[in-house]
Amino acid sequence: MLLDPETTKRLTQQALTIARAAGQRITEVYETDYTVAIKPDNTPVTTADLEAHNIILDALSALPEAFPVISEESEQVPYAVRHNWTHYWLVDPLDGTREFMRRNGEFSVNIALIANGQPILGVVTAPVMDLCYYGTRGQGAWKQIGNQKPESIHVRPAPSGEGELTVARSRCPVVSERLQAFLDKLGAHNEVPMGSSLKSCLVAEGAADLYVRLGPTSEWDTAAAQCIVEEAGGHITDTNLRDLKYNTQESLLNPHFMVFGDETHNWREYLPAESA
Repeated sequence: MLLDPETTKRLTQQALTIARAAGQRITEVYETDYTVAIKPDNTPVTTADLEAHNIILDALSALPEAFPVISEESEQVPYAVRHNWTHYWLVDPLDGTREFMRRNGEFSVNIALIANGQPILGVVTAPVMDLCYYGTRGQGAWKQIGNQKPESIHVRPAPSGEGELTVARSRCPVVSERLQAFLDKLGAHNEVPMGSSLKSCLVAEGAADLYVRLGPTSEWDTAAAQCIVEEAGGHITDTNLRDLKYNTQESLLNPHFMVFGDETHNWREYLPAESA
């Protein structure tokens, strides 16, 4: 099954509407004394995660295409069931739950449509920031602030001057030894702290040159942003510079990855040996 460009464009806008509806509910919960539970993987889940999940699942399931949905808050679908799926939605209802709990606004709703292992549309909305990014395969990437007109976004060439590289990074105060080794080898640079998939979107819009993740993430953490980054001219790759693929194995964990705009720069050379 191949989706024509107009259908994919329509689905992008529908996903954007759905993400905004989920974001509206998240902002409502954000101002309340919500509950927090700890999942088996030792990560937190809040009332907002679950309510956003339900809104998104119901809305995507009601679309005429009726593609299956994998969400961070869904029961895991065995690979034996999903390995033949040609199209499915991949969703993180609230990416950056810890940022939500810190009330810093740097969390997002992520919705991607996967076709044959690749994201063909991606939507990342930051409800508290009233900001959204979206991309559609072959149709570009866009940023919209509030009700302003969407603006086309593009990655930037890596600057050549010493100390001019800008790296997007987590707000977590603890930096792993592997990431610190990478940053040290990179040399003098600027850093922009940010939560959730918004770090990748900074690369997509040319506000950062690089984001490196040398720790565990899941496929719903990257899929939507990957389409946006790629449509803006960049890449999200593993440490061997291979674009991330989806639904290729039983596990939904990502490999270590890099998000970059300038593909002429050999970012891999800065990786510590155990991560390369």
